[in-house]
Order: sequence, then C-alpha cells, then structure tokens
Amino acid sequence: MSFADIDYKLLKALEAVVSEQSFERAALRLHLTQSAISQRIKSLENQLGQPLLIRSQPLMATELGQQLLGHYQRVQQLETELAQQLSLGDKRVQALPLAVNADSLASWLIPALSPTLQQQHVEMNLYVEDESRTWQRMRSGEVLACVTSKAKPIAGSDSQFLGYMEYLCVATPEFAQRFFPQGVNRDSLSKAPAMSFDQHDDMHIQFLSEHFSLQPGEYPCHTVRSSEAFIELALASGAYSLNPRLQMAEHLADGRLINLLPDLQVRVPLYWHHWQLAGKLMKQLSEQIRSYTQNCLPQR
Repeated sequence: MSFADIDYKLLKALEAVVSEQSFERAALRLHLTQSAISQRIKSLENQLGQPLLIRSQPLMATELGQQLLGHYQRVQQLETELAQQLSLGDKRVQALPLAVNADSLASWLIPALSPTLQQQHVEMNLYVEDESRTWQRMRSGEVLACVTSKAKPIAGSDSQFLGYMEYLCVATPEFAQRFFPQGVNRDSLSKAPAMSFDQHDDMHIQFLSEHFSLQPGEYPCHTVRSSEAFIELALASGAYSLNPRLQMAEHLADGRLINLLPDLQVRVPLYWHHWQLAGKLMKQLSEQIRSYTQNCLPQR
C-alpha cells in the first residue's frame, strides 16, 4: 500500500486524536461522533496491518503512526500553499506547528518570526519542551519544525546550525552577600537556593556536578516552569540560576544582577530542523530564523 492509496479523512482523524489527546475532543473538533473517530483509526490500522496509536497516557502514535502524521502535516502545508496560489482571494490559514525550548521562545524566537507573522496568514501552535526533547515532537509528526540541541536531522528533514545559547550563573548583589560572602564554593552552594525548569532540566545538575562535585539532593533547588519567572525570582533575591546571556544583558548592565562565576558558562548549541517537503512558507521561515540568529547567537 502506498501513501496515494490512503484516505486522508482517516489520517485527519489520527492527527486530531494525537493533537487533542482525546477521542472525545477529536470528535468535537471534526464534528463527528467518538465512535466514528475510533472506526476511522481502526480502518486505517486494518489497511496498514499494524497499530498506529498507543492508547496510553499520554496518547502516542506508533513509529508508523508518526511517519504518517509527519507526511500528513507536510501535505496539509503544501495543499494550503497551492490553494492560495490558485485563488487570489483564498484566505485559508496556514497551520504552523513548531517545537521550541522555553529560553529561545522568551528571547529570540518571536522577533525572528515577526516577518512571517506580519506578512502571512498563519496559525501557530507552539510546543514548549527542553531543547534536548523538542525533536521528539517533530519525529512524532506533531510539528513541522523545531529548535533543538541535537545536530543530526531526522530522515527526510534538514538541520541548520543556529548558534550557541550562552548561560551565565547570576544572582542579585544582595543574594550573593547573603549566601556567598566568602565566595562561590561547594560549601556555600550546598546552602544557596538554586533553580531548575522541570524534571527534564539537567543543565544545573551537570553544572554543579562538573564544577563543584555536588549531586541532586545536596543543595536546595526551586522548580520554576517559566523562563520569565526564572529572571523574576532571581531579581527578587529568591535564588541564583543559570540564565541566557541574551535575557541577562540589561540586568547585568544596570547592576541588578551580577555574574557569580565569570570564568564559567554553559554553551548549548541550537539547531533548526524542518521537513524538506514542508513548502514555501517553511523555506521562507527557515531563512528568516537563520538570518536572525546569525546576529544574536554566538556562532563559535
């Protein structure tokens, strides 16, 4: 069986279930009954001779299901562009599902996207994940492109190096005076509150382990699931943290924050992955992002 033989109504049902994470919500979105959604997915699985959906929490596509979803996303993008070319009055919105890490979203991504948002009729769906995990959203077929720390592209996609996101260890002068009066060392760090983004954020863990032989559980650490809140908590003298240089420049310049360890920083390489057959819009977007990051992210 080839892709040409697949009924795209069945693929649409699969995409809706994975996207909505619910048969019921998928049925509402497609104006069908829940039974009809289940029947469409079962029919597609019967045609292909293997399961396409792992009925777990969260709902996940199988490897073949992921390939089909990726194909469906790209076809939808190409069909929308074709419709716009064939009809000057066509106002169809182009879906733009992207996966990005929180720090890129909070710093450079929106300005990089601005020309596309201003010139094109698009509907973004941003999945926010750790930079080491965003590529999984693309592999699963949920997004057309992602910002990731992984260099190797998924089969059928292209990878472009964007630059390095540099992280500095910062705190307020008041926090430093309170917790590091004798300097930043293993003993003082074991008492000072740190910050991590979530359970997948291992940057701080690796930093303290590599440079100060401190392991998780040997120091207090807040969990703060927001790049903006990271900065606010640091500015409130509630913790020290590893923050992107891009976001810290103004606060470092006015003295509200200080770089606790000028000789130490973390550099995370960022790459832009996108499907090769995702259409003209994705090509344009990729060029804009690459051009923008050349000027704001260190290239070496």
